[in-house]
Amino acid sequence: MGKKPRHRPENLSRKLLQIRNALGLSQSQMLRRLGAEDLFSVARISEYELGVREPSLWVLLNYARVARVHLEALVDDKASLPDKLPGSFNWLRMQRRS
Repeated sequence: MGKKPRHRPENLSRKLLQIRNALGLSQSQMLRRLGAEDLFSVARISEYELGVREPSLWVLLNYARVARVHLEALVDDKASLPDKLPGSFNWLRMQRRS
């Protein structure tokens, strides 16, 4: 029994690059903002932005937090990022509700 390939968001790499550029960050600065400088190299950011590699859920969550957008805005091809980044989503406020 074979495995079906899992769905990969078509616009994810473009959105990740859009976030970094809108925030005016280099790839090494983005790596630090994600809190991942001890986990992988700058080359991984490039792989995400080129669509060569798909980020883990942890990385996507941190991209969303850095950009202050809902995670859904990153992974849903039908959703768009806000025109102005960082956005207005406050994940700390959501965390306090739990």
